[in-house]
Amino acid sequence: MKKILIANRGEIARRIIRTCDRLGIETIAIHSEADGELPYVSEATEASAIGPNPVAQSYLQADNIIEEALKRNAEAIHPGYGLLSENAEFARKVTEAGLIFIGPKPEVIETMGDKLGSRRTMKQAGVPVVPGTAEGVSDIEAAVLEAREIGYPLMLKASAGGGGIGMVLCENEQALTQQFESVKNRAKAYFGNDIVYLEKFIANARHIEVQIFGDESGNIVHLYERNCSVQRRNQKVIEESPSPDLPESARTKLCEAAVQAARAVGYTNAGTVEFIVDENDDFYFLEMNTRLQVEHPITEEVTGVDLVEWQINVARGQTLPGQETIRTNGHSIEYRIYAEDPKTFFPSPGTLTVLKWGPGARIETGYEEGNKVTPFYDPMIAKVVLTGASREEVLEKSRKFFDETAIDGVKTNLPLFDRFIESEPFTTGNYATAVLAQWLTQQKEEKTV
Repeated sequence: MKKILIANRGEIARRIIRTCDRLGIETIAIHSEADGELPYVSEATEASAIGPNPVAQSYLQADNIIEEALKRNAEAIHPGYGLLSENAEFARKVTEAGLIFIGPKPEVIETMGDKLGSRRTMKQAGVPVVPGTAEGVSDIEAAVLEAREIGYPLMLKASAGGGGIGMVLCENEQALTQQFESVKNRAKAYFGNDIVYLEKFIANARHIEVQIFGDESGNIVHLYERNCSVQRRNQKVIEESPSPDLPESARTKLCEAAVQAARAVGYTNAGTVEFIVDENDDFYFLEMNTRLQVEHPITEEVTGVDLVEWQINVARGQTLPGQETIRTNGHSIEYRIYAEDPKTFFPSPGTLTVLKWGPGARIETGYEEGNKVTPFYDPMIAKVVLTGASREEVLEKSRKFFDETAIDGVKTNLPLFDRFIESEPFTTGNYATAVLAQWLTQQKEEKTV
């Protein structure tokens, strides 16, 4: 494998380029008109303008991307995450064109991309799943009847959803009735599929995921877990590994279940099995992401493994090292820094007139000072990864980092993180998925007193 086209943009494109450079592999960066000046474009071996700013006219143009890869003599395509990374039809077209898709097989992407289908598959494999409907619910009358059986509160979810889109908590029948058509319409608009289902809401739950890998020889290994419970609008903003407040016995069972889940579908390459873990440390399958995760750097930090290199090696046909060789050391936390108003979480596009990072962090960013954060794409500026021998050491490094970091030209969530990491739930490590929302509510109440 001598040349890879990266079907993505920004920080994940830079991340892939960095590993490819080390391995002596040439890279092709694609970019829209808005992204032409971003660092990843000049850092790749070659670059190709792929279309106008809207993703539907550029980064989602599967046929154009494949044509560009063939024209430039690439042997493989790395999809990164988001965009076309979990598009089974794209993966199929890549392989049909004679190229290597650096990811799982299209059939696996299809199976696990359908949340209802994946729930059925996991149940058959003996992996615990959250109680809920086995099939989609087509109308509100059916939803109300099913909800009475499951019990409130419950989650109304889009079967093809992701990233917190098409997902809403319903505390009672009135909320379900009010939200049903809205969620169906949102699912249709974002995913082209309006199938929704109901799932029991697990109170005070933690969102914990396990990094898994599979090779063509049928070997499956895990690289331990990440806690992703600090979320806003059902989207992760802080992740850490290992998960605090998780007993070793529960960690072992969780990782074994993730391997079991991957084996059930004949998984190859990188993937993540996500679980909901309740107050008793009992866990339930949530979904499988058939790609590299945004938060993969914290796993790299504690295991010492370059996950992108492993992806490339598996795509080349190499076998994975044994489970016994994979160990963790220390603690790592990732903070997602967004160009957004910290009070409303609305995007704040603009020019990064100041971009000065504090000390001691691994910075994964698609931007440099002077670049524009445009309104066309996800407004994440960077992932800040801090690692140390202990969680306490990482928190101390985090305080120093935030104190010495300066970003201007856009609003960011930096002030929010600077305060939140001092909150009692986060400092103790004993927190659930509602922690950020609860803390924000508390902050508002204290201001009004």
